[in-house]
Amino acid sequence: MSKKPSRKYRKGSKYDPIIDYFIESDQRLVEVDVPEKDANYLRTQLKKRIDARDLDGKIEVSVVNNIAYLEKK
Repeated sequence: MSKKPSRKYRKGSKYDPIIDYFIESDQRLVEVDVPEKDANYLRTQLKKRIDARDLDGKIEVSVVNNIAYLEKK
């Protein structure tokens, strides 16, 4: 091997498709469930993506009774 292979980086986030699907849907409020992920962790990750995509004020993420929700504003 002449040189170390370059690292492959993920483009965007694995949570972007969740947000995209929600935006395109007619739903105003949905539960978000990702296997093996805690609701509070989901809230944090989704909030980061919402902020990064300048969707703050259009979409809100919250947790109630350990269930994550996305809501259109």
